[in-house]
Amino acid sequence: MLITISREYGAGGSSLAHRVAATLDWKLVDNQLVEEVARRAGLSPDEVVRKEERGPTFVERLARALTAATPEVLGPSSAELPEQEESRLVRITEQVVAEAAQNHAVLVGRAAVAVVGRHEGVLHVRLVASLPHRIEVVARRLAITPDEAEKRIRDVDSHRARYHRQYYDRDAHDPHHYHMVLNTGWLGLERAAALVVAAARGG
Repeated sequence: MLITISREYGAGGSSLAHRVAATLDWKLVDNQLVEEVARRAGLSPDEVVRKEERGPTFVERLARALTAATPEVLGPSSAELPEQEESRLVRITEQVVAEAAQNHAVLVGRAAVAVVGRHEGVLHVRLVASLPHRIEVVARRLAITPDEAEKRIRDVDSHRARYHRQYYDRDAHDPHHYHMVLNTGWLGLERAAALVVAAARGG
């Protein structure tokens, strides 16, 4: 069985995934996936992990690490990776996600829902929350102003949507791609995690 966690930025995807994986005693594939893709792409895993939460998307984080030409704190348009190189990183990511899907695991982001969408025994979960809630979460977590948090949220959500659209021809926001869509701002992470665990256990 595999659980994929897709999320709006600031909706608590990594935190919920940690709770679910710990309760089920399953493998959590989050930063570990970043490290493995970095290794196969010839990058320094430490460098990628340090940047993990600063860039708008996984591919763009790797893009900046590869180009080493622009500070990670700049906007997503500051260091565009050639399409051929970005495609190579997408294919590496797909391979690592597919391998992780061979065992009980909780996968966070990285378009895992698209990569393993047709597999048997997969539970696809989408986390959402109101914009004000996500602004509060991101501003507190990154110690930035609400205006900065809102801009970060819109940038990250936009680039995640572009990733799904460009490489998988799908709308990441379409609820039909998921078995569960949970509002963590309303439910809270504990209750949302409990619902995911119950669904994984079959009831």
